[in-house]
Amino acid sequence: MTDQHGELDAALERVIDAARAHLAAVRAAQGRIDDDDVWQAYVALNNASYAYDEQLLDAFGEVTPWDVESIDPDEADERFGGAEGAEATDAHPQVISVRQRRDYRVPSVSALIRVAEAARREGTPEDDEPAPVEGVGEAVLELLQSGDGSLSALDVPELEPLDGVVMVSEVGTPVDLESFDDDDAVGPFQPAADDRLVGRLDEHPFLDEDEHEHDHAGHQH
Repeated sequence: MTDQHGELDAALERVIDAARAHLAAVRAAQGRIDDDDVWQAYVALNNASYAYDEQLLDAFGEVTPWDVESIDPDEADERFGGAEGAEATDAHPQVISVRQRRDYRVPSVSALIRVAEAARREGTPEDDEPAPVEGVGEAVLELLQSGDGSLSALDVPELEPLDGVVMVSEVGTPVDLESFDDDDAVGPFQPAADDRLVGRLDEHPFLDEDEHEHDHAGHQH
């Protein structure tokens, strides 16, 4: 039983080491989606947990609360897309850029500001007094910030949607926000010479069915 206990202790230590490595990778990634180091650390933690669970079952008929299955590291690399040379052979290495504009009518400035101030109060600590919202632009920005930047945060009765447009383009390089001033309203949206417009979607929220069909027919791509 001594050898078996030693193997279990070693398996548990591998779980602990893998958990620490996974946490370190998550912290280093700082919220990046599909980070390769995080995924590899996740696979290592998963497999260490699975191995410990199996050894505990074999030795004492006990299990851990971790409901995991073993992951093949080679299949994990393929699933993540991290195989060497994949980028070089990719036929579509471009970045996709989605540019959107949506206009709104403000029926009541005071009503919109009240809604924005309510959103600001919800995001302000109880002991602090939130600053007043000044103007419709700041009100809309406050609603966007309270909704994590999603345009769905502007789906409120205090804003009436007007026409909008969405353009999808293939671009050679992603936008570099550090190269534009904070008050530059044109630069980040300016297409580069080698950008290719894939298509444009026009939004007409208040058109009746006949007008919509006529407009759609005139904007085929």
